[in-house]
Amino acid sequence: MAMTHRERVMRALNHQEPDRVPVDFGSTRASVIAWEAYERLKSHLGVDSQTLFMDRTSGRALPDEIVLEQFEIDTRMLPSQAPVVRPEGKKLPPFFKDQWGVTWRLTDDGRYYGTEPPFAGEPSISLLRQHPWPDPDNPQLTEGLAIRARDLRDRTDCAIVLGLPGRAFSQCQYLCGFEGWLISLVANTRFAEALLDRVVEIEAQMIENMLKVAGDSVDVVLCPDDMGMQSSLLLSPRTYRQIVKPRHRRLFASIKRHTDAKLLLHSDGAIAPILGDLIDMGVDVINPVQVSAAGMGDTKWLKKEFGNQVSFWGAIDTQHVLPFGSPEDVREEVIRRIEDLAPGGGYVLASVHTIQAEVPPENICAMFRAAREFGSYDRSGRQA
Repeated sequence: MAMTHRERVMRALNHQEPDRVPVDFGSTRASVIAWEAYERLKSHLGVDSQTLFMDRTSGRALPDEIVLEQFEIDTRMLPSQAPVVRPEGKKLPPFFKDQWGVTWRLTDDGRYYGTEPPFAGEPSISLLRQHPWPDPDNPQLTEGLAIRARDLRDRTDCAIVLGLPGRAFSQCQYLCGFEGWLISLVANTRFAEALLDRVVEIEAQMIENMLKVAGDSVDVVLCPDDMGMQSSLLLSPRTYRQIVKPRHRRLFASIKRHTDAKLLLHSDGAIAPILGDLIDMGVDVINPVQVSAAGMGDTKWLKKEFGNQVSFWGAIDTQHVLPFGSPEDVREEVIRRIEDLAPGGGYVLASVHTIQAEVPPENICAMFRAAREFGSYDRSGRQA
């Protein structure tokens, strides 16, 4: 008997084999789609609907329900803030300042990039005391969240994913600048630890408030914190364990205290050296499994080494295969990742990251059709 979408996802995340491999599209900030690619996909599918964006300055579109149903997607995003429509004919603002005090400027490619970090240069702890920090109890941060959560639970049988503001390590990058933050970790350790403590304190309170109003309605909570790049970690495993891990442990423990939902950690890049540390802190699921990064491409090895302790979410290559491969290449990529990661459960199939602007609609369709065709656990020996 076929399972509901939610049953399928939760069985897989409990390391049991569902009827077929569950599939995600659009339930996380990392599995949505660039609006340019989405407009072409809608045209390809014959869908005429208004495009919703994650926020007023985002270039990432939220897939429409009719598209999700057509691809038999098992997950749904619970946005922390209501999605928005970009008014036609109106220009985006050239810059804006976020709640943390980081200025974001619009570039020629239509995206925003963080500039003018408030702790650039040689920051001191005294500057932390003077900084205008966000109010974690600001009611706007949870406005409408309970209503959206109940509505989503009532009208779908899908696994609901709530994105949390738990970006401790990378939030410090935005606050200090990319290079400045990495320098602080080794040359200004006292400041780095104090900054991390302050960020974690604020984010933990924000998360607690969100989970109080929506925690009973969600199945998975996403904590995003990029710590890897293409070739390696952004910091040594030793530095991670000494400085960042204790703060992650505190943050993850706070999340676990306020919800029974699975904890999904998003970190791009070559994070294999600290997978054991993440598991040690109670992370249930790893996303996005960036298979193009060092140490992450051998998904059969990842499954063998860590598959009994953590689930994997993602793994369909967005750097080479989806944008530049043929539909047959995409099909073979899907088959490979299913064969490597799906046996015994513990795998949710998705693109490694946001489906980028250049990805043709034929490849997007090929990914989801192959997932449906080859994801069944009833195929003789396929998942064995």
